[in-house]
Amino acid sequence: MKETKQVPASPEARMALAQMLAAFEGFKAANDQRLAAIESKSAPGSADVLLEEKVSRIDAALTSAQDRLDRILAESRRPALAGEAPAARVDERKAAFDRYVKTGETAGLVEVKGLSEGVATAGGYVAPPELERQILRRLAATSPMREICQVRTIGAGTFRKPVSPAGLAAAWVAETAARPETTAPTLDVIDFPAGELYASPAATQALLDDAYVSIDEWLAEEVQDAFAAQETAAFVSGDGVNKPKGLLAYTAAPDASYAWGQLGYTATGVAGNWPASNPTDKLIDLIYSARAQYRQNGRFVLNRRTVSMVRKFKDAQGNYIWNAALQPGQSASLLGFPVTEIEAMPDVGANSIAVAFGDFEKGYLIVDRAGVRVLRDPYSAKPHVLFYTTKRVGGGVQNFDAVKLLKFSVS
Repeated sequence: MKETKQVPASPEARMALAQMLAAFEGFKAANDQRLAAIESKSAPGSADVLLEEKVSRIDAALTSAQDRLDRILAESRRPALAGEAPAARVDERKAAFDRYVKTGETAGLVEVKGLSEGVATAGGYVAPPELERQILRRLAATSPMREICQVRTIGAGTFRKPVSPAGLAAAWVAETAARPETTAPTLDVIDFPAGELYASPAATQALLDDAYVSIDEWLAEEVQDAFAAQETAAFVSGDGVNKPKGLLAYTAAPDASYAWGQLGYTATGVAGNWPASNPTDKLIDLIYSARAQYRQNGRFVLNRRTVSMVRKFKDAQGNYIWNAALQPGQSASLLGFPVTEIEAMPDVGANSIAVAFGDFEKGYLIVDRAGVRVLRDPYSAKPHVLFYTTKRVGGGVQNFDAVKLLKFSVS
């Protein structure tokens, strides 16, 4: 089971965890009171309005506490600001890049030029490896798909992965029986092209002139949130045109009849909602629609509004199926499997696919084209200096058996 790496729990993280656990206990007590009120009513499904509002308030507080804990942990996973290294050990390439950022001097830099429909255009300058690693580490800490999926660095514009959708056939035979030729395995190739992602943060020349400013840290900080939001949305629902192909962009078919190239789904039986009784059963059906080798490292993926719904569900014995994380760095769990919240996942609605389950490390591949490019532009937004920063990213499903979907539809 792939989990976020453990980090030393700071006092702030421990306090945030305690607040989140207290909010969860309060949520369970209020929800139990709401359910008891519903059962005591003669009209099924009716409940006291004040109780409903109380549960909603505590649920919002629980979500806020979880978000605060996640932010603290994300900050703790980011690389710490390093002190200035002795001049004798400063990498020449990094020093040249710092001069370029502050003054525009290009000596010692590697220039990259691109072609656009046969016309040569300046592509910018290759950032030093330190900056690229800074950006990738920060993206890993803020992009949830990067935490749970396989990430590969490539040296070309497209990564081609050979796969075998159907394996070699075998058969039992008697000692002296004929042994006809068996079906050979089929081999297919999946392409993962890298699309270009860009950001253009601005800084004043006075800021750049200050000797204490860490250019790598500043640029990585500016780029990370913009890149992470765009990446996550593309990994979930991108159409594959100049961007990664998202998980939900592939054809979804009923799990009993899906084929390679499609993702199998389980239907809730109700258009745009959970079943009125025993909604937990649909989550159990989703879990066991995946083969055993993918359940071992399986996890749920859904957004916070769907999380708010499933937090109220109980099993047949009356126990909540949602369990809050007990230590900083751990994931909350649903029916014993870890949960990853991704805001780009759809809300529950008619025919929406709001929940996914499976082994995402085996199921989805993210490819990073090696190299980050930076083009300094002191002219377009004077008195600010723009830094046109680009990196190339691709992604797509690499194993269609590893991830299953829950569709809120009749069939």
